[in-house]
Amino acid sequence: MAKKKRKQKLLYRPVGILLGMASGAVASTLFAKAWAAIGDGDAPDAMDEEREWKEILLAAAVQGAIFAVVKAAVDRSGAVGVRRLTGTWPG
Repeated sequence: MAKKKRKQKLLYRPVGILLGMASGAVASTLFAKAWAAIGDGDAPDAMDEEREWKEILLAAAVQGAIFAVVKAAVDRSGAVGVRRLTGTWPG
């Protein structure tokens, strides 16, 4: 059984990588839209000398939350899809 589990994880790896790339693109788009709604202009960079600490930290917190939620949703959806196709959980 352990051999089958290792094989399943190995086969899922490329799927996980592709899903990770897709989730990053989705999260970036969502963050840009969210920041446009709550911020002033483009999201600040940590090294942006013209921006205040509170704006930089708020942007980082919002971005982190969006990325974490999107990643969790995509990872879970991918695992559910694999289980539906193969009958086993990939993790």
